[in-house]
Amino acid sequence: MTRYVNFVSISVVLLLCTTASALEPNEILVVANADIEQSVELGRYYCQQRKVPEGNILLLSLGKTLTGTISRDEYDKRIARPIRRRLSGMSGWAIKCLLTTYGVPYKVGPRGPLKDQAEELKKLQVIAEQYEKAIANGQINSNDPCSGQEKTKIKQQLALVKREINWIIGKETDASVDSELSMVRFGSYELYLWQQNQFYRNNRYPADLILTVMVSRLDGPTPQIARGLVDKAISAEKTGLHGFASIDSRGIPDDKQQDSFGYVDQQLRDLAALLRLRTDLEVKEERTEKLFEPGSCPQTVIYCGWYSLKKYVDAFDFVEGAVGYHIASFEAIDLRDANSTEWCPAMLVHGITATLGPVAEPYLSSFPNPKDFFLELLDGACLAEAFYHTEPFCSWQMLLIGDPLYTPFKKS
Repeated sequence: MTRYVNFVSISVVLLLCTTASALEPNEILVVANADIEQSVELGRYYCQQRKVPEGNILLLSLGKTLTGTISRDEYDKRIARPIRRRLSGMSGWAIKCLLTTYGVPYKVGPRGPLKDQAEELKKLQVIAEQYEKAIANGQINSNDPCSGQEKTKIKQQLALVKREINWIIGKETDASVDSELSMVRFGSYELYLWQQNQFYRNNRYPADLILTVMVSRLDGPTPQIARGLVDKAISAEKTGLHGFASIDSRGIPDDKQQDSFGYVDQQLRDLAALLRLRTDLEVKEERTEKLFEPGSCPQTVIYCGWYSLKKYVDAFDFVEGAVGYHIASFEAIDLRDANSTEWCPAMLVHGITATLGPVAEPYLSSFPNPKDFFLELLDGACLAEAFYHTEPFCSWQMLLIGDPLYTPFKKS
């Protein structure tokens, strides 16, 4: 299934030119829920504090009930279409970043099965069943046992067939609202798994052909916490960051395989070395399967580590301006639950200023590379730029939570 929006022709795109300059306040469109007072107040407060033009607020009627999830049809109707209309009415690439606020849903549901693929689905299900039997029995037929090489080939073919089945039935077509909104300027794209983020460092798209929109979110267990993300970011920019960086790797040897456990673990160790080289922060490391003990990380400025699935460990005393994330699945499912043990809501409750996490199973390759993400910040990028330069995918599961303009390490 693809979605098509008659938004802009390629000829117009070629005439437009975006620059590599830093994100500016007037390039942000704030999206708030018109039916929830705290959402509107937060959007206006952000504009006041960051000098975003008053006209850069888009109020959407999304219902008076605070909800984290919106259906695919309602997302298209109530969120994506109005934003496209607003963007299409503005000159050039005037808006580079969307900022969603407390009150705007943060999860969008799956698209459902493809109606015109019923016969094809039946055929694929029969083929999958045959492959599964061949693998289980160790033979293609009663007189022809499978060799190891043949069994491997059958498993590969089965994986391809299952992928086709999942595409038809709409499995893994849900996403975070914000990640889906990154694609709001695109025309037709496949609504299955993820799409490539054009800002990502490895894609090297020409600047004047980038349609991806950066998206960040002011949200959390309470509207007060969401508002505090702005105050703490502004305060930290004035005073600077002082304290500890806490990096939690697991002692897994680097196997040089991109996005493997060993590779990511090495990136965490490299991040610790980078912070020692580039900052005055005192770096604490945990290099075993153990996690930082409760209360063991005072004055935490930076945190990155893994792996404690949906079980936050209260090890950190986050200072104003602290940035960090935990590499694990499902850590932003219950973003507005103050009692959740998921890492995103728990870190927000405990005072972190900026974080990120997934609203469903994202797979390891979906996380920003730890070393690269923090290197962007150290080089003077703002939060939104650092995330989008290092986040591989859009139309997928990740949320960026914090003031998009927050620049913790401003260039002198």
